[in-house]
Amino acid sequence: MSRVVFGLMWLAHFLPLGPLAALGSAVGAVAFWLIPERRHVARVNLARCFPDMDPAARERLARAHFRAFMRALVEHALWWWAPRERIERLVRLEGMEHLRALRGQPVILLMPHFVGLDAVATRLSCEIDAAGIYAKQKDPLYERLLARGRNRFGRSRLISRQDGVRAAIRAIRDGYPFCYLPDLDFGPRDAIFVPFFGVPAATVTGASRMARITGAKVLPFVARMLPGGGGYVGTIHAPWLDFPSEDVAADTRRVNAFIERRVLEMPEQYLWLHKRFKTRPPGEARFYD
Repeated sequence: MSRVVFGLMWLAHFLPLGPLAALGSAVGAVAFWLIPERRHVARVNLARCFPDMDPAARERLARAHFRAFMRALVEHALWWWAPRERIERLVRLEGMEHLRALRGQPVILLMPHFVGLDAVATRLSCEIDAAGIYAKQKDPLYERLLARGRNRFGRSRLISRQDGVRAAIRAIRDGYPFCYLPDLDFGPRDAIFVPFFGVPAATVTGASRMARITGAKVLPFVARMLPGGGGYVGTIHAPWLDFPSEDVAADTRRVNAFIERRVLEMPEQYLWLHKRFKTRPPGEARFYD
């Protein structure tokens, strides 16, 4: 079945972005009803993060997220198969001067989980070689396509999550800007509870710890999907000052606070389908049961 789906995606990459975006959005509208488990996760996340929002508005936001998420998924066809020149037209990078100014220095690119993450990561690979962690997929064909898509241009270094932080530190020390995804719940190991929209969230402290060990500058790198056939924008922010501090918890709160501000700018594009609050502090009830 996966070969059929990926075959259709290969055909889809020949479409202009406008029709491809419309196709992905339509798939998302259907998926909202076909995937009840993830619909439930999105509703729970939004209710926890925006308790004062009108329930009807939260429901519209959940539907908009499914459309944005599936549009981004369908548009992986471009990042996997479209020629470099087309990707460079469709995805614009802003703030590259911040990265170029640090050439030769250790760098961590802080990349929250917005739906355009893979689009801007692919576009970045047209400019520089970077390193990043990937999760092994159950479908070997999907894993091969993801790896190929992330390493089509240049010689980026892909690190399996099983290889852990040490491999990431080696990559930073070897001169690779490291793309670090700070906002998934991997359980209590290496995580502390800090607020995310006022809810205690198990958050890994890797940004602070790796920056301290390597001396790396931390630059947020945020993906934005543009409406219709407008493509994507990846914005590299200026390096954070006074980071890391002497307080790992304060550093980790700073990471979450930054993500919150970006979420409020484009709430439908954040990854609400992930069980961000799966791990609860001792004694607290589970959210998704």
